[in-house]
Amino acid sequence: MSRTRWSELSLVATGAVWGLTFVMVQDAVAELPVPAFLAYRFLAAAALVAVVFRRSLRTLGGAGVRAGVLMGALLTAGYFLQTYALQHTTASNAGFLTGLFTPVTPLLAAVVLGTRLNRTVLGAAALATVGVALLSGVGGEGLHPLGDALAVGCAVCFAAHILATDRGVSVHEVGALLAVQLAVVGVASLAVAAIGGQLEAPTGGTVWSALIVTAVFASAGGFFAQTYAQQYAPPARVALILAMEPAFAGLFGWLLANDRLALTGLLGAILILVAILAVDLIPRFRPPRPLPEG
Repeated sequence: MSRTRWSELSLVATGAVWGLTFVMVQDAVAELPVPAFLAYRFLAAAALVAVVFRRSLRTLGGAGVRAGVLMGALLTAGYFLQTYALQHTTASNAGFLTGLFTPVTPLLAAVVLGTRLNRTVLGAAALATVGVALLSGVGGEGLHPLGDALAVGCAVCFAAHILATDRGVSVHEVGALLAVQLAVVGVASLAVAAIGGQLEAPTGGTVWSALIVTAVFASAGGFFAQTYAQQYAPPARVALILAMEPAFAGLFGWLLANDRLALTGLLGAILILVAILAVDLIPRFRPPRPLPEG
């Protein structure tokens, strides 16, 4: 099996793990402050990655450190928004709304990098916007405006992180970049927790199980899979595969947290998933452009 195929399969597994963690993190942050949870999670993950890739860390120059810090800053913003969102909305809503990073990634690439924006992306973005409105309960009951808005902000940060990762892995070693960015999230979270007086020791099986799963599998393993895969796949392709995360989040939210979407919410979730898939699938069915004559 090719490296590209292996990397894509690892991204599918990563999406499943990330989908599972929505429910676990939601339960954990009900017992431990968000900054403290994120600090313990990412510092442990950074230490694990640093031990594994200690040799490549020694050769990472200043440009590599700066690339890792940028990736870490975007991750920090994304995870703070996502984790606080889980305090104000359901795990299913947070999962589906975070999945908006798929149509947002090419939109952001067009704005920041000047890449070409096609009609499929614009249509997917419009469809996803309608889906967000329905999923968030616009015009109905059960509104989660703060939590859903935070989750949408998280999607934007994750899209920017994918673009920054695409730049970083083109010139720097994957493991070293990963260690730096995870450390940035951990140190920033630790500082916020200390300044805010929220640096509490983790206690209880719910918190510890969430920390172990998120640190080892979701952070160290998951972000290595993403960073490695971006050596072989363009950002839009990586975003599409990782978009399986909201489907898994909805599944685990239903199985483990008894999340139930109303009819409008279910329609909104479906529209978001259709928008996510459309970004990659529609261009595959277009006939190739004819070659110029002569």
